[in-house]
Amino acid sequence: MKKIIKYLGWALIALVFIGTFVFLYKKSKPEEVRYQELEATVMDISRTTVVTGKIIPRNEVNVKPQINGIIAELYKDAGEYVQENEVIAKLKVIPDMNSLSSAQSRVRLSELNLKQAQIDYEREKALFDKELISAEQFDKVKQALNQAKEEKSAAQEALEVIRDGVSKSNAKSSSTLVRSTISGLILDVPVKVGNSVIQANTMNDGTTVATVADMKDLIFDGNVDETEVGSLVEGTPVVITIGALQNYSFDATLEYISPKAVEKNGANQFEIKAAVKVDGENTIRSGYSANAEIVLESASQVLSVPESALEFDGDDVYVQLKSGDGSYARTKIVTGLSDGINIEVKEGLKAGDIVRGPKIVGE
Repeated sequence: MKKIIKYLGWALIALVFIGTFVFLYKKSKPEEVRYQELEATVMDISRTTVVTGKIIPRNEVNVKPQINGIIAELYKDAGEYVQENEVIAKLKVIPDMNSLSSAQSRVRLSELNLKQAQIDYEREKALFDKELISAEQFDKVKQALNQAKEEKSAAQEALEVIRDGVSKSNAKSSSTLVRSTISGLILDVPVKVGNSVIQANTMNDGTTVATVADMKDLIFDGNVDETEVGSLVEGTPVVITIGALQNYSFDATLEYISPKAVEKNGANQFEIKAAVKVDGENTIRSGYSANAEIVLESASQVLSVPESALEFDGDDVYVQLKSGDGSYARTKIVTGLSDGINIEVKEGLKAGDIVRGPKIVGE
């Protein structure tokens, strides 16, 4: 029994030894290197660039008040459509005390002048009725009275505008009513009832009561690197994709290329704008981030091979061309336009030629 166990032990050791030897032999044996075979084919090639930017309305305006005041009422909210001259808000006037005092003083002075002009008119009329003065002299007094009445009316109207923001004669065009200057969608109403607002002047831009834009006329606004701007021309077709709208793209037309560069992230870039053509199926919101794909160069129906087949030696380009006996010969070629995957072959190959590609890994 002991001999049997001893023999089994030796057999096990021998088996392990032989297995190890076979394993090491297989590992040391060089593996056969296999390569992909790539065919030279005729196809369309284009070099494109992708420009990041955003979608914005072409015409976006900030509606501001014509006077200083407090928001008394808001008639519109963000997201609503308004027509040109439609009222968005109503103001309660806060008159400037210096202007108010000056207007009140002007009214008092005009009343005194009118009273004196009325007295002069009545005196001269009595003399004119008795034929003691000429008609010409009486007409001058009558004209002075009419001028005094007009001045009184103008002074009173100016006081009403300063004090109330509206006068009896211009009630329909009251400056207390903030009206939209264009027809479009209200993008934002940054004020609330009770907020103070000021009109634009030389010292400030004034308070924005609402932002209105025509969302049917949109543009893509982005920046392109100076290395690519030389290949762009106005009128070039552009394909726009919006990250927020999956699987949705639409066409645009390049309509503006800035003549001046701006420095951004350490590189010179040029602003571009493209007119967007929306179909109305999706809601496009102002400020959406978007990508614009622009074709910089293109070549139609040219011979090409994958770039992975190329070998470089200085300025020369080669491929390993397969011959009839299955061997490969290093062949010089002349290349052209590349799209980053395939490259145009101008000389050195013909359609249907097989060239050696990268190694096949994992077999």
